[in-house]
Amino acid sequence: MNQFQILVEKNVPCKMRDGVVLYADIYRQNREGTFPVLLTRLPYSKDLPHYSHRYLDTNRLVENGFVVIIQDVRGRFQSGGEFQSFRQEGNDGYDTVEWAASLPYSTGKVGMFGMSYYGYTQLMAASKKPPHLAAIFPAMTLNDQRNGALYRNGVYQLGFSETWTLESIAPDLLKRKYKNPEERIEALKNLGGYLDGLAELYHFSPINQWPPLRELGVADYFFEELHHSIEDDEYWKESSIADKYEDLQVPAFHLGGWYDCFIGPTLTNYVEMAKTGQHQKLIVGPWGHGYFSSVQGECSFGIQASGDSINLEENITDLHINWFNHWLLGIENKVITEAPVKIFVMGINRWRDEMAWPLERTQYTNLYLHSKGHANTKQGDGHLSVIKPEDEHVDTFTYDPKDPVPTKGGGTLFAGPLTMGPFDQGEIEEREDVLVYSTEPLTKAAEVTGPVKVKLWAATDAKDTDFTAKLIDTAPDGKAINLAEGIVNAKYRNGYYPEQELTGEVAEYEIDLWATSNVFLPGHRITLEISSSSFPQYLPNPNTGSSLIESDRTIKAKQTIYHNKQYPSHIILPIIPVTEHKDSTDRIG
Repeated sequence: MNQFQILVEKNVPCKMRDGVVLYADIYRQNREGTFPVLLTRLPYSKDLPHYSHRYLDTNRLVENGFVVIIQDVRGRFQSGGEFQSFRQEGNDGYDTVEWAASLPYSTGKVGMFGMSYYGYTQLMAASKKPPHLAAIFPAMTLNDQRNGALYRNGVYQLGFSETWTLESIAPDLLKRKYKNPEERIEALKNLGGYLDGLAELYHFSPINQWPPLRELGVADYFFEELHHSIEDDEYWKESSIADKYEDLQVPAFHLGGWYDCFIGPTLTNYVEMAKTGQHQKLIVGPWGHGYFSSVQGECSFGIQASGDSINLEENITDLHINWFNHWLLGIENKVITEAPVKIFVMGINRWRDEMAWPLERTQYTNLYLHSKGHANTKQGDGHLSVIKPEDEHVDTFTYDPKDPVPTKGGGTLFAGPLTMGPFDQGEIEEREDVLVYSTEPLTKAAEVTGPVKVKLWAATDAKDTDFTAKLIDTAPDGKAINLAEGIVNAKYRNGYYPEQELTGEVAEYEIDLWATSNVFLPGHRITLEISSSSFPQYLPNPNTGSSLIESDRTIKAKQTIYHNKQYPSHIILPIIPVTEHKDSTDRIG
């Protein structure tokens, strides 16, 4: 066993092109020589191990011959300048990569790693094409604030936005604002009070007057983002890579989780970057955002599901070492020869290697919504089947923005204990404003792996509204575990251009549930929930044609769901051929 000392250099300056100085901590072997650099750039403090190291053992990265650089992004903690979320990471990332490559102990090859915001700093830097960036490892990250982060299909992601800004961003901004220790302590005490009452503050509207940030006087970007309409292309493009994939000419290893709030963008990043011809890899576990335990929510997926023991063979740090060994050190290993995709299949709780995403052998199958033959079907009465509907009664429910459906698990990121992951939805399904459609109990297993969408024909008496969909695995004992979910704002049902006004007509909606991988075991049922809200994950639609961003007025809406020959509402499931499972089925519904 080789012994060595790790040399730590604190607060090493790096000057940006506009003169602003950012500061980094550098970890390297205390010996002569040159080494490739692994860089991460984060807004959560390089001095806090929970954030700066997070899910990786950076000591092992150094042990394996890398220099590790952890930098506070502009306007955060030790670094100078003003913080503007996501908007300055392209040029700053480029400048930092090139600075890292020029250090006297650097070989000139730089890789980047990190998750969430500091997964995105990699993509933004890569879009600027720094010459010395050799490979990246973005984990659980986004691609566009307008779709999948701040908004999703036109719906404001309330819980994520308010929690992240108040909990993760505001504390350092207050410390920077108040130089007087007594004023700073008082401001932080006030912040603590707001954080303690965050569950209640989610109910406040209009959002553009949200008391915590207005009264604390920090994070002005929060209100600036609300001021810019979702159709304002020029504003949002600056912090998006959705139109920059052809510029991302770099090998990338994408890490995701089925219960991560960014699983949709992560999969899109892999698919789109693979088109550049650069080598791409993807791994997706049964994980929530930044949480890699084998136990998620109310489910245990077995020790092999843990990020510390992937398939009982390796951990997440091993994945990074192998990846960067190949691209930065030129070491021949399995990075190129092994299958590019590794996914965890829930239900049977196994890892599986794949050659592509989505799987090429996918059989996209429609399961159609049916009632049981009488008007105003109540929850629990609906049926899913491969048989197309004929003439059937509509199903209706009343959506009240003042009493929204509560969010229970899923790909969430907001305050509270056990808010993300798989949870029993039974209590949710008892609500009058949630319609439930299920297959008959399966006689054999059925695998659903890939993108999931719902085609819904619906009408409303509101000027504008939302519709939600949730895919559920219902066990024989009635336990209903959430797998994937989605939402769409009615006026953006055909995209952001043009807005589609409602006039009471039947309209077609496509609800993107992103993706999952799950085997529905014999005796289980495939279930679909339809509703109009999920709070506090999403800001409730007030049904007025306005938004709770600028208004506090709400009205109830009557929602009508159609499933007949003319309007065959259905869920599109990616079914994997049954020969792969001993307990297989050739028919669903």
